[in-house]
Amino acid sequence: MQWRFNERGGSTRLGDSPLRPRRRPEDRTRPVVQQDRINEQIRVPRVRLVGPDGEQIGIKDTKEALELAYSKNLDLVEVAKDADPPVAKVMDYGKWRYEQEQRAKLARKHQSTINIKEIKLRPKIGVHDYETKKGHVVRFLNQRAKVKVTIMFRGRENLHPERGRMLLERLAGDVKELGQVEQQPTLDGRNMVMVLGPTKNAGVTRDAEGEDRERGEEAVQGDRGGEADASAPPPDDAPGSGDQEPSGEAEARAGDRVGRV
Repeated sequence: MQWRFNERGGSTRLGDSPLRPRRRPEDRTRPVVQQDRINEQIRVPRVRLVGPDGEQIGIKDTKEALELAYSKNLDLVEVAKDADPPVAKVMDYGKWRYEQEQRAKLARKHQSTINIKEIKLRPKIGVHDYETKKGHVVRFLNQRAKVKVTIMFRGRENLHPERGRMLLERLAGDVKELGQVEQQPTLDGRNMVMVLGPTKNAGVTRDAEGEDRERGEEAVQGDRGGEADASAPPPDDAPGSGDQEPSGEAEARAGDRVGRV
């Protein structure tokens, strides 16, 4: 048996000391969404009552308002709890919630997410590297995304910011059919930034080229089918096929038959 000596000179047996309580698990349940108080959930003694058609009925006792709502087979919904007294309306609560959800769904549907892509350049960029970067900008604009073009200055390059500005203006001119300048070139520390946004033509040219390509492939397939039909040999049972005898031999046989008769 093991013993443990404490500071006061006493001794206790291992296992007799109280254990430290365990940590309680974190409550990861979703927060309860505050719902509208309806019918018996309304605890205030009086409410300012609004009719189903929006007419003002006035201040009524909550029980009286409930009886009025039940008589019309509707619900009593608290619409303004912070007012004095709270405002309650007689309505079809299920229908009202459905309409609210449909409005919210329609609003989310019409929301457009804006994607921002970034391209970084150097003031002394080469010709081939510039064409590659410009191709990326064109691809991003065709995807209906905004493009943030950044010129990075190093060392003493920031002493000549006009070079970066000229490069950005050149890029904006090369892609002017697909992108428009939404933010003019501005210095941001050791960088110069310009933002391009897609125009109405962005993404349209690519779709038109795809349609033309499909039409061209269909035309080529049609021409190949016509050539195959023209070069196909005639069927065996067609007139004038290889089984027909030559005309000279047929006439000789016909003469022999006449001589025999």
